[in-house]
Amino acid sequence: MRIALVAPSIPETPADLASHRLAATGAALTAAGAHPELVLYDDDHAGEVRDHLMGIDGALVWVNPEEQGHDRSRLNEVLREVASSGVMVSAHPDAIDAIGTKEVVFHTRHLGWGTDTRLYESWEAMSELFPDAVRTGPRVVKRERGNGGNGVWKVELLHAAAVLVRHAARGSTPQSMALDQFVGDCAPYFENGASMIDQAYQPLLSEGMIRCYLVGDRVAGFGEQAVNALHPPPPGAPAEEAPQPGPRLYYPPDRDDLQHLRERMESEWVPLLCQARGMESSDLPVIWDADFLHGPPDEEGTPGYVLCEINVSSVYPFPDSALGPLAAETIARVAGHR
Repeated sequence: MRIALVAPSIPETPADLASHRLAATGAALTAAGAHPELVLYDDDHAGEVRDHLMGIDGALVWVNPEEQGHDRSRLNEVLREVASSGVMVSAHPDAIDAIGTKEVVFHTRHLGWGTDTRLYESWEAMSELFPDAVRTGPRVVKRERGNGGNGVWKVELLHAAAVLVRHAARGSTPQSMALDQFVGDCAPYFENGASMIDQAYQPLLSEGMIRCYLVGDRVAGFGEQAVNALHPPPPGAPAEEAPQPGPRLYYPPDRDDLQHLRERMESEWVPLLCQARGMESSDLPVIWDADFLHGPPDEEGTPGYVLCEINVSSVYPFPDSALGPLAAETIARVAGHR
């Protein structure tokens, strides 16, 4: 069983799997009886990659929505063609479209993990509606696609015509600007039918963010980041003194204090997510994750969680506890395609 591990071809990327960041994934697949091989992708060699993938059994893909100045549109064409020939592809571009863009937090806001969330499908809609939204309190505005904090901003009203804007990309500092200028700067992000999402800023963000890693429909581990993007500054300190994001720590799926989240994901939220987005559980990516901020507890004191985003295009790194389940799920899906 030949399994391609598709990763971006970028400068100084090792060309052999043993030296690549996906080496542990390859080792897990080998231990499970498969033959993994590293396939490096760039648009200039799309045809060669397509021909190669046509001859293998399954492909696991780790390429960001934007990589080296290019989007995934050409790669997605290749993956759709390869998948239609019978090769198991994960994440399939259709799965990315269904749950891997920021729009998912709007379309699933009713599931129990949602908050005040708005979808702007055009710049004209944002121009009309966002000024009223930001007057209700700080907002987090997100481009439809992005990674690494790019295209995510906290926007806070200073007075009737001015806002304080902080980009979530590492190293960014807050900027004061006219509200009309911020909205105007967002106009290019609606090109080619793209949209933007607007969520209420979560006051418990200072308690950190939990990343829930899943293999198919089962939780395979957790990540926790105590200081994450848009973390507030110390009390009384100016906005530019907000701390930069810290490291993410990884945990197995049996971490005691996160069993309530695990139970809700597996028994409630994942089935409802599939229902809301018209998917079967078998359509879910082999490896994906959901980022949660802490929300207010319910009347019984049960912890609350607010969905921040779902990642499926390039979920790495992830806990070692996910390696075995990932290999087993991959082999099972390839066998099901034969």
